[in-house]
Amino acid sequence: MQTALAETVAYQMVLGDNRVALNAHLGQALELRFLGTVNCIHCDRVTSKSFNQGYCYPCFRRLAQCDNCIVSPEKCHFHLGSCREPDWGETHCMTDHVVYLANTSGLKVGITRHSQVPTRWMDQGATQARPIFRVSNRLQSGLVETLFKTHIADKTNWQAMLKGPSPAADLEAERRRLMDECADDITALQRRFGLQAISVLAEQPETTIHYPVLKYPARVKSFNLDKTPVVAGTLLGIKGQYLIFDTGVINLRKYGGYQAVLSLI
Repeated sequence: MQTALAETVAYQMVLGDNRVALNAHLGQALELRFLGTVNCIHCDRVTSKSFNQGYCYPCFRRLAQCDNCIVSPEKCHFHLGSCREPDWGETHCMTDHVVYLANTSGLKVGITRHSQVPTRWMDQGATQARPIFRVSNRLQSGLVETLFKTHIADKTNWQAMLKGPSPAADLEAERRRLMDECADDITALQRRFGLQAISVLAEQPETTIHYPVLKYPARVKSFNLDKTPVVAGTLLGIKGQYLIFDTGVINLRKYGGYQAVLSLI
């Protein structure tokens, strides 16, 4: 789903060349039907199984964007000359990144390319977010994140996130606490890479995000299109990359490349 930050996040569902404005369908009965065909989101070939949220196996093995350093940025190996796609790495990894605090299912630390703010926060279902560092590449952002994740979470509990907004957090107070607890290690990284490479963002505004949700589920039941090709129910909300129906939830990010039809019922 594509998102736009507004008073309430505006969602569009991408179905081939079509865009469906989903907010307008809140409270309506919808059916999402998987047509049985999956195309790789990179090369478009038909694949019997999707890897890493939408890739065929050859692309999964070949592409830099499918390497495990994407999940673990502190393992970025571009500087070693072993990146699967140096041109892609130059564009996506050797560029400014932001280390941030967010409130998703609770307080967490995360990283994203500077150009992906605030899209990354909306995709995670964050209700609050605040940049705390700007760094010059992906590896450095991962090293800074690693310091912080010994003190706070770096993952979102998606079931808790879908049950409702977490209590408001004081992100500035948490930033100061973490900066104090990690002060020596942060200084060591700045000495290693330079102050220009790892810049503290001390006075950044906080972003508050509201999602189009009529009702959160008390119990989270997740749909799987591979096992249940037809998902139907009343659309009660959208948060992160999840559709929330009265019958269950579905993570659309998981099904990139799946050929499907969305219709009113």
